[in-house]
Amino acid sequence: QVQLVESGGGSVQPGESLRLSCAASGRPWSRNAVAWYRQVPGGQREQVAAITLSGSTNYIRSVEGRFTISRDNNKNSIYLQMNDLKIEDTAIYYCNDVTTVLCGMDAGTWGPGTQVTVSS
Repeated sequence: QVQLVESGGGSVQPGESLRLSCAASGRPWSRNAVAWYRQVPGGQREQVAAITLSGSTNYIRSVEGRFTISRDNNKNSIYLQMNDLKIEDTAIYYCNDVTTVLCGMDAGTWGPGTQVTVSS
């Protein structure tokens, strides 16, 4: 089983930037589409950005143009560069395999997440 560890979160002001990292261990991630998700207290987890093995990306509309997802298959890692952060970006951010989540097989696969707090 893959173990996921997210890092890079923090407390910032609106307009500032953060770069999140997700390290996967246990087995190679390189054959899968992977994504960043986020969740606010009391809310559902939503997919924010995804990247395929070939590097194709997609984003939810609210982060398009501000966030950039990337991956390093050699390091079994993905990243999320977040620029021009807004208060509504405040959430706990997680990474995971897209297929695992879509197939409902994600129980027990989530990492601890990393908290992003944007406030003035």
